[in-house]
Amino acid sequence: MGRLRILLVALAVAGLAACGEKSVPKPAPKGEAFKTAAVELRDVELTTSAEAVMEAVRQSTVSAQIAGRIVELRFDVGDYVKKGDVIVRIDERSAARALEASEAQVLEAQAALANARANYERSKQLLVQKFISQAALDQAEAAYKSAQARVGALLAGAGAAATERSFATVVAPYSGVVSARHIELGEMATPGRPLMTGFDPSTLRVVATVAQAQVAAIQAVGKARIEVPSLGRWVDVKAMIIVPAADPRTHTTRIRLDLPAEVRGVYPGVYARAHFVVGRAPRLLVPRAAVVRRSEVTAVYVVDEQGRARLRQVRLGTAGDEGSVEVLAGLKPGERVALEPIKAGMASPGA
Repeated sequence: MGRLRILLVALAVAGLAACGEKSVPKPAPKGEAFKTAAVELRDVELTTSAEAVMEAVRQSTVSAQIAGRIVELRFDVGDYVKKGDVIVRIDERSAARALEASEAQVLEAQAALANARANYERSKQLLVQKFISQAALDQAEAAYKSAQARVGALLAGAGAAATERSFATVVAPYSGVVSARHIELGEMATPGRPLMTGFDPSTLRVVATVAQAQVAAIQAVGKARIEVPSLGRWVDVKAMIIVPAADPRTHTTRIRLDLPAEVRGVYPGVYARAHFVVGRAPRLLVPRAAVVRRSEVTAVYVVDEQGRARLRQVRLGTAGDEGSVEVLAGLKPGERVALEPIKAGMASPGA
Protein backbone atom coordinates (compact mmCIF):
# COMPACT_ATOMS: atom_id res chain seq x y z
CA MET A 1 0.00 0.00 0.00
CA GLY A 2 2.78 2.42 0.79
CA ARG A 3 4.37 1.97 -2.63
CA LEU A 4 0.99 2.47 -4.33
CA ARG A 5 0.40 5.76 -2.50
CA ILE A 6 3.85 7.01 -3.48
CA LEU A 7 3.17 6.13 -7.15
CA LEU A 8 -0.19 7.94 -7.14
CA VAL A 9 1.33 11.07 -5.59
CA ALA A 10 4.11 11.06 -8.18
CA LEU A 11 1.59 10.80 -11.03
CA ALA A 12 -0.49 13.68 -9.59
CA VAL A 13 2.57 15.93 -9.30
CA ALA A 14 3.55 15.12 -12.87
CA GLY A 15 0.03 15.91 -14.11
CA LEU A 16 -0.02 19.27 -12.30
CA ALA A 17 3.36 20.10 -13.78
CA ALA A 18 2.12 19.24 -17.24
CA CYS A 19 -1.00 21.40 -16.77
CA GLY A 20 1.17 24.25 -15.57
CA GLU A 21 3.28 24.01 -18.70
CA LYS A 22 0.19 24.16 -20.96
CA SER A 23 -1.25 27.21 -19.17
CA VAL A 24 1.79 29.35 -19.98
CA PRO A 25 1.35 31.02 -23.45
CA LYS A 26 4.13 30.29 -25.84
CA PRO A 27 5.79 33.33 -27.36
CA ALA A 28 5.51 33.80 -31.11
CA PRO A 29 8.41 32.21 -32.97
CA LYS A 30 11.12 34.64 -33.84
CA GLY A 31 10.92 33.43 -37.42
CA GLU A 32 7.31 34.66 -37.68
CA ALA A 33 7.36 37.61 -40.14
CA PHE A 34 4.85 39.70 -42.00
CA LYS A 35 5.11 42.63 -44.32
CA THR A 36 5.27 46.08 -42.77
CA ALA A 37 5.33 49.67 -43.97
CA ALA A 38 6.33 52.95 -42.39
CA VAL A 39 3.90 55.72 -41.50
CA GLU A 40 4.94 58.67 -43.68
CA LEU A 41 4.44 62.40 -43.56
CA ARG A 42 4.39 63.71 -47.13
CA ASP A 43 2.72 66.27 -49.34
CA VAL A 44 -0.53 65.06 -50.84
CA GLU A 45 -3.17 66.57 -53.06
CA LEU A 46 -6.13 67.94 -51.17
CA THR A 47 -9.35 66.90 -52.81
CA THR A 48 -13.03 67.49 -52.53
CA SER A 49 -15.32 64.67 -53.58
CA ALA A 50 -18.73 64.63 -55.19
CA GLU A 51 -21.15 61.92 -56.18
CA ALA A 52 -21.31 61.28 -59.90
CA VAL A 53 -22.79 58.94 -62.48
CA MET A 54 -21.47 57.42 -65.71
CA GLU A 55 -23.03 58.41 -69.01
CA ALA A 56 -22.21 57.82 -72.66
CA VAL A 57 -21.24 60.71 -74.90
CA ARG A 58 -22.72 58.86 -77.88
CA GLN A 59 -25.97 57.18 -76.94
CA SER A 60 -28.95 57.05 -79.25
CA THR A 61 -32.24 55.30 -79.92
CA VAL A 62 -32.84 54.02 -83.45
CA SER A 63 -36.47 54.45 -84.58
CA ALA A 64 -38.49 53.19 -87.53
CA GLN A 65 -38.99 55.52 -90.51
CA ILE A 66 -41.61 53.47 -92.34
CA ALA A 67 -44.56 51.33 -91.36
CA GLY A 68 -44.26 47.57 -91.62
CA ARG A 69 -43.97 44.33 -89.72
CA ILE A 70 -40.67 43.41 -88.05
CA VAL A 71 -39.33 40.38 -89.92
CA GLU A 72 -35.79 40.12 -88.49
CA LEU A 73 -33.97 41.12 -85.30
CA ARG A 74 -30.25 40.40 -85.55
CA PHE A 75 -29.05 41.71 -82.17
CA ASP A 76 -30.20 41.74 -78.57
CA VAL A 77 -29.28 43.51 -75.34
CA GLY A 78 -25.57 43.27 -74.57
CA ASP A 79 -24.47 42.47 -78.12
CA TYR A 80 -21.66 44.46 -79.70
CA VAL A 81 -22.62 45.98 -83.06
CA LYS A 82 -20.24 47.36 -85.68
CA LYS A 83 -20.99 50.48 -87.67
CA GLY A 84 -23.11 49.64 -90.72
CA ASP A 85 -24.33 46.26 -89.41
CA VAL A 86 -28.00 45.48 -90.08
CA ILE A 87 -29.81 45.40 -86.74
CA VAL A 88 -33.50 45.29 -87.79
CA ARG A 89 -35.35 44.43 -90.99
CA ILE A 90 -38.90 45.64 -91.70
CA ASP A 91 -41.21 44.04 -94.27
CA GLU A 92 -40.40 45.97 -97.47
CA ARG A 93 -42.98 44.54 -99.87
CA SER A 94 -45.22 47.59 -99.76
CA ALA A 95 -42.27 49.94 -100.30
CA ALA A 96 -40.99 47.72 -103.13
CA ARG A 97 -44.36 47.87 -104.96
CA ALA A 98 -44.39 51.65 -104.60
CA LEU A 99 -40.89 51.82 -106.09
CA GLU A 100 -41.88 49.62 -109.01
CA ALA A 101 -44.88 51.85 -109.73
CA SER A 102 -42.68 54.96 -109.66
CA GLU A 103 -40.16 53.38 -112.00
CA ALA A 104 -42.95 52.42 -114.44
CA GLN A 105 -44.24 55.99 -114.44
CA VAL A 106 -40.71 57.21 -115.19
CA LEU A 107 -40.49 54.91 -118.20
CA GLU A 108 -43.86 56.16 -119.45
CA ALA A 109 -42.80 59.78 -119.04
CA GLN A 110 -39.48 59.16 -120.78
CA ALA A 111 -41.33 57.68 -123.77
CA ALA A 112 -43.61 60.71 -123.88
CA LEU A 113 -40.55 62.96 -123.67
CA ALA A 114 -38.92 61.23 -126.64
CA ASN A 115 -42.11 61.72 -128.66
CA ALA A 116 -42.35 65.39 -127.64
CA ARG A 117 -38.71 65.95 -128.58
CA ALA A 118 -39.19 64.39 -132.02
CA ASN A 119 -42.36 66.45 -132.58
CA TYR A 120 -40.54 69.62 -131.61
CA GLU A 121 -37.67 68.91 -134.04
CA ARG A 122 -40.14 68.25 -136.91
CA SER A 123 -42.01 71.43 -136.08
CA LYS A 124 -38.84 73.49 -136.40
CA GLN A 125 -38.16 72.04 -139.85
CA LEU A 126 -41.75 72.61 -140.96
CA LEU A 127 -41.57 76.23 -139.83
CA VAL A 128 -38.49 76.79 -142.00
CA GLN A 129 -40.42 75.36 -144.95
CA LYS A 130 -43.39 77.62 -144.13
CA PHE A 131 -45.74 74.66 -143.62
CA ILE A 132 -46.75 75.62 -140.00
CA SER A 133 -47.10 78.83 -138.08
CA GLN A 134 -44.95 80.14 -135.25
CA ALA A 135 -47.78 79.39 -132.83
CA ALA A 136 -47.69 75.69 -133.73
CA LEU A 137 -43.94 75.63 -133.08
CA ASP A 138 -44.41 77.33 -129.72
CA GLN A 139 -47.00 74.76 -128.80
CA ALA A 140 -44.65 71.88 -129.70
CA GLU A 141 -41.88 73.48 -127.67
CA ALA A 142 -44.15 73.85 -124.64
CA ALA A 143 -45.17 70.20 -124.90
CA TYR A 144 -41.51 69.20 -125.05
CA LYS A 145 -40.57 71.23 -121.94
CA SER A 146 -43.62 69.91 -120.10
CA ALA A 147 -42.52 66.35 -120.84
CA GLN A 148 -39.04 67.16 -119.58
CA ALA A 149 -40.45 68.53 -116.33
CA ARG A 150 -42.69 65.49 -115.86
CA VAL A 151 -39.72 63.14 -116.28
CA GLY A 152 -37.76 65.13 -113.69
CA ALA A 153 -40.65 65.02 -111.22
CA LEU A 154 -41.18 61.30 -111.66
CA LEU A 155 -37.45 60.62 -111.29
CA ALA A 156 -37.50 62.49 -107.99
CA GLY A 157 -40.52 60.47 -106.91
CA ALA A 158 -38.77 57.24 -107.84
CA GLY A 159 -35.74 58.33 -105.81
CA ALA A 160 -37.98 59.05 -102.83
CA ALA A 161 -39.57 55.61 -103.21
CA ALA A 162 -36.12 54.00 -103.34
CA THR A 163 -35.11 55.89 -100.19
CA GLU A 164 -38.34 54.80 -98.53
CA ARG A 165 -37.54 51.21 -99.37
CA SER A 166 -34.05 51.52 -97.92
CA PHE A 167 -35.59 52.49 -94.58
CA ALA A 168 -36.80 48.90 -94.28
CA THR A 169 -33.20 47.92 -93.47
CA VAL A 170 -32.09 49.59 -90.23
CA VAL A 171 -28.31 49.79 -89.77
CA ALA A 172 -26.14 50.83 -86.84
CA PRO A 173 -25.03 54.48 -87.08
CA TYR A 174 -21.82 53.73 -85.13
CA SER A 175 -20.11 50.86 -83.35
CA GLY A 176 -21.42 50.20 -79.87
CA VAL A 177 -23.33 47.99 -77.46
CA VAL A 178 -27.08 47.42 -77.48
CA SER A 179 -28.47 48.58 -74.13
CA ALA A 180 -32.22 48.17 -74.79
CA ARG A 181 -34.56 46.54 -77.30
CA HIS A 182 -38.00 48.16 -77.62
CA ILE A 183 -39.70 45.84 -80.11
CA GLU A 184 -40.25 42.14 -80.69
CA LEU A 185 -40.21 40.01 -83.81
CA GLY A 186 -43.54 40.17 -85.64
CA GLU A 187 -44.70 43.45 -84.11
CA MET A 188 -45.79 46.39 -86.24
CA ALA A 189 -43.33 49.22 -86.70
CA THR A 190 -44.62 52.72 -87.30
CA PRO A 191 -42.68 55.89 -88.15
CA GLY A 192 -41.06 57.20 -85.00
CA ARG A 193 -41.42 54.03 -82.92
CA PRO A 194 -38.19 53.19 -81.04
CA LEU A 195 -36.49 49.96 -82.07
CA MET A 196 -33.18 49.71 -80.21
CA THR A 197 -31.00 51.83 -77.94
CA GLY A 198 -27.21 51.61 -77.91
CA PHE A 199 -24.12 53.46 -76.75
CA ASP A 200 -20.47 53.70 -77.70
CA PRO A 201 -18.38 52.26 -74.81
CA SER A 202 -15.25 54.08 -76.01
CA THR A 203 -16.79 57.51 -75.34
CA LEU A 204 -17.79 57.54 -71.69
CA ARG A 205 -17.83 60.42 -69.25
CA VAL A 206 -18.78 61.10 -65.65
CA VAL A 207 -21.17 63.85 -64.66
CA ALA A 208 -20.71 65.20 -61.13
CA THR A 209 -22.68 67.83 -59.24
CA VAL A 210 -20.69 70.17 -56.98
CA ALA A 211 -21.53 73.19 -54.84
CA GLN A 212 -21.09 76.56 -56.51
CA ALA A 213 -18.66 77.64 -53.77
CA GLN A 214 -16.20 74.93 -54.84
CA VAL A 215 -16.25 75.65 -58.57
CA ALA A 216 -13.56 78.38 -58.44
CA ALA A 217 -11.02 76.16 -56.62
CA ILE A 218 -11.76 73.21 -58.90
CA GLN A 219 -11.38 75.35 -62.01
CA ALA A 220 -8.10 76.86 -60.79
CA VAL A 221 -6.37 73.45 -60.53
CA GLY A 222 -8.26 71.65 -63.29
CA LYS A 223 -7.33 68.15 -62.13
CA ALA A 224 -9.55 65.30 -61.01
CA ARG A 225 -9.73 61.51 -60.62
CA ILE A 226 -12.67 59.16 -60.76
CA GLU A 227 -13.30 56.38 -58.26
CA VAL A 228 -15.57 53.51 -59.31
CA PRO A 229 -16.52 51.75 -56.03
CA SER A 230 -18.21 48.80 -57.76
CA LEU A 231 -14.93 47.91 -59.51
CA GLY A 232 -12.51 49.17 -56.89
CA ARG A 233 -10.73 51.22 -59.56
CA TRP A 234 -9.43 54.76 -59.92
CA VAL A 235 -9.34 56.39 -63.34
CA ASP A 236 -7.50 59.53 -64.45
CA VAL A 237 -9.69 62.13 -66.14
CA LYS A 238 -8.84 63.00 -69.74
CA ALA A 239 -10.68 66.34 -69.86
CA MET A 240 -12.92 68.38 -67.58
CA ILE A 241 -15.73 70.69 -68.68
CA ILE A 242 -17.61 72.89 -66.21
CA VAL A 243 -21.12 73.43 -67.52
CA PRO A 244 -21.72 77.22 -67.63
CA ALA A 245 -25.05 76.99 -65.82
CA ALA A 246 -26.20 76.49 -62.25
CA ASP A 247 -29.29 75.07 -60.61
CA PRO A 248 -31.04 77.94 -58.81
CA ARG A 249 -32.80 75.58 -56.40
CA THR A 250 -29.82 73.51 -55.19
CA HIS A 251 -27.08 76.07 -55.97
CA THR A 252 -24.98 73.41 -57.65
CA THR A 253 -23.08 73.16 -60.94
CA ARG A 254 -22.59 70.14 -63.18
CA ILE A 255 -19.08 69.12 -64.24
CA ARG A 256 -18.40 66.70 -67.10
CA LEU A 257 -15.32 64.51 -66.82
CA ASP A 258 -14.22 62.65 -69.96
CA LEU A 259 -12.70 59.20 -69.44
CA PRO A 260 -9.96 57.55 -71.52
CA ALA A 261 -11.07 55.20 -74.30
CA GLU A 262 -9.29 52.21 -72.73
CA VAL A 263 -11.59 52.14 -69.68
CA ARG A 264 -13.51 48.85 -69.65
CA GLY A 265 -16.10 47.27 -67.40
CA VAL A 266 -18.22 50.40 -66.90
CA TYR A 267 -21.42 51.46 -68.60
CA PRO A 268 -23.94 54.31 -68.40
CA GLY A 269 -25.70 54.64 -65.06
CA VAL A 270 -22.86 53.22 -62.93
CA TYR A 271 -22.31 55.10 -59.67
CA ALA A 272 -18.96 56.87 -59.36
CA ARG A 273 -17.25 59.37 -57.10
CA ALA A 274 -15.32 62.34 -58.47
CA HIS A 275 -12.32 63.62 -56.53
CA PHE A 276 -11.34 67.17 -57.53
CA VAL A 277 -7.88 68.49 -56.58
CA VAL A 278 -8.06 71.85 -54.82
CA GLY A 279 -4.48 72.17 -53.42
CA ARG A 280 -1.53 70.43 -51.67
CA ALA A 281 -0.56 70.04 -47.99
CA PRO A 282 1.54 67.70 -45.76
CA ARG A 283 -0.45 64.79 -44.31
CA LEU A 284 0.35 61.68 -42.25
CA LEU A 285 -0.39 58.64 -44.41
CA VAL A 286 -0.77 54.94 -43.74
CA PRO A 287 -1.31 52.17 -46.33
CA ARG A 288 -4.96 51.25 -46.79
CA ALA A 289 -4.06 47.56 -46.58
CA ALA A 290 -2.98 48.05 -42.95
CA VAL A 291 -6.33 49.38 -41.76
CA VAL A 292 -8.56 46.99 -39.80
CA ARG A 293 -12.24 47.69 -39.17
CA ARG A 294 -13.92 45.80 -36.34
CA SER A 295 -17.49 46.92 -35.83
CA GLU A 296 -17.16 50.64 -35.06
CA VAL A 297 -13.43 50.49 -34.31
CA THR A 298 -10.82 51.47 -36.90
CA ALA A 299 -7.30 50.34 -36.03
CA VAL A 300 -3.91 49.16 -37.27
CA TYR A 301 -1.34 46.70 -35.97
CA VAL A 302 1.75 48.65 -34.91
CA VAL A 303 4.96 46.59 -35.02
CA ASP A 304 7.67 47.44 -32.44
CA GLU A 305 11.44 46.92 -32.72
CA GLN A 306 11.16 43.35 -31.41
CA GLY A 307 8.70 42.46 -34.19
CA ARG A 308 5.66 42.29 -31.89
CA ALA A 309 2.38 43.57 -33.31
CA ARG A 310 -0.13 45.40 -31.12
CA LEU A 311 -3.56 46.66 -32.12
CA ARG A 312 -3.95 50.44 -31.92
CA GLN A 313 -7.06 52.45 -32.64
CA VAL A 314 -6.69 55.31 -35.16
CA ARG A 315 -8.83 58.05 -36.63
CA LEU A 316 -8.72 58.42 -40.40
CA GLY A 317 -9.17 61.48 -42.59
CA THR A 318 -10.24 61.94 -46.19
CA ALA A 319 -6.93 62.78 -47.88
CA GLY A 320 -4.81 60.19 -49.66
CA ASP A 321 -5.09 58.08 -52.78
CA GLU A 322 -6.02 54.55 -53.80
CA GLY A 323 -3.03 53.13 -51.87
CA SER A 324 -2.84 55.34 -48.78
CA VAL A 325 -5.19 57.10 -46.39
CA GLU A 326 -4.72 60.04 -44.03
CA VAL A 327 -4.33 59.43 -40.27
CA LEU A 328 -5.60 62.17 -37.99
CA ALA A 329 -4.79 60.55 -34.63
CA GLY A 330 -3.20 57.38 -33.22
CA LEU A 331 0.11 57.18 -35.10
CA LYS A 332 3.40 59.05 -35.38
CA PRO A 333 5.72 59.42 -38.36
CA GLY A 334 8.25 56.58 -38.61
CA GLU A 335 6.19 53.94 -36.84
CA ARG A 336 5.73 50.70 -38.73
CA VAL A 337 2.39 49.01 -39.33
CA ALA A 338 1.59 45.51 -40.50
CA LEU A 339 0.35 45.17 -44.08
CA GLU A 340 -1.11 41.74 -43.24
CA PRO A 341 -3.48 42.53 -40.34
CA ILE A 342 -4.88 39.00 -40.05
CA LYS A 343 -1.45 37.42 -39.82
CA ALA A 344 -0.28 40.10 -37.42
CA GLY A 345 -3.33 39.62 -35.22
CA MET A 346 -2.67 35.89 -34.97
CA ALA A 347 0.92 36.56 -33.94
CA SER A 348 0.13 39.34 -31.46
CA PRO A 349 0.54 38.59 -27.71
CA GLY A 350 -3.18 38.95 -27.00
CA ALA A 351 -4.27 36.59 -29.74
